[in-house]
Amino acid sequence: MSKNILIISSSPRKSGNSDMLCEQFRKGAEEAGNQVDKIRLAELAIDYCSACYACKKTGHCVMQDDMEQVIAKMRDADVIVLATPVYFYTMCAQMKTMIDRTLGGAQKPGLENKEFYLIAAAADGKDAMERTIDGLRGYLECLPGAKEMGVIYGAGAWRLGDIEKTPAMQEAYEMGKSIS
Repeated sequence: MSKNILIISSSPRKSGNSDMLCEQFRKGAEEAGNQVDKIRLAELAIDYCSACYACKKTGHCVMQDDMEQVIAKMRDADVIVLATPVYFYTMCAQMKTMIDRTLGGAQKPGLENKEFYLIAAAADGKDAMERTIDGLRGYLECLPGAKEMGVIYGAGAWRLGDIEKTPAMQEAYEMGKSIS
């Protein structure tokens, strides 16, 4: 049975190393017959959470920006891919901002019981990326029934395009293709 997959790429660079891994994942997932939608957070206007907690009363965030469409796509997805470049041993600001803003969306049903794949790309090795992956896992722990299905470590990718020379490209493709 085909699944609805949402890839959330937080790379500020189009075709950056983590974004390239997203494309490989997408290619495999589409070849397996899945429906895939990809959003690039850098192309959206998403403001920071102001911790007003109006969402606790209204059931949604009161800010009027592109986060509403992100939440809607997350609700529609069976599978969500979170992809980030690693900056100073953690996720990039675009990913963290999106994560913080899901507080408002989590006030209503629809974000529970999702399957998640995590993608990170960094100049350093796999061990240095664990803090980033732990941060993403912390987010998943806040979403009821979230299931981590796989992690792709795009290690050794400093300059634009370095990821193409790593095994992570094939791993991303294969992981996407394995979804059925």
